[in-house]
Amino acid sequence: MSIIYSDHAEKRRKQRGLSKLEVEHILEYPSYIKKSFDGRKEAVGKIRNRDVKVVFIEEENYIKIITVI
Repeated sequence: MSIIYSDHAEKRRKQRGLSKLEVEHILEYPSYIKKSFDGRKEAVGKIRNRDVKVVFIEEENYIKIITVI
């Protein structure tokens, strides 16, 4: 399944000093995932002893990352 980053997510990822590999690790091995609004989901995990939240939409053929908090 391919992963697409919104422009906003890419900007926030860089601001927070996270690599794409780290963000994708949270999607693959989250501490937990919860539902959000408008069909969005939030995957939460730890990177370098810091909580990171990845907001995304999961479609049939791809995952679109909306933001990284």
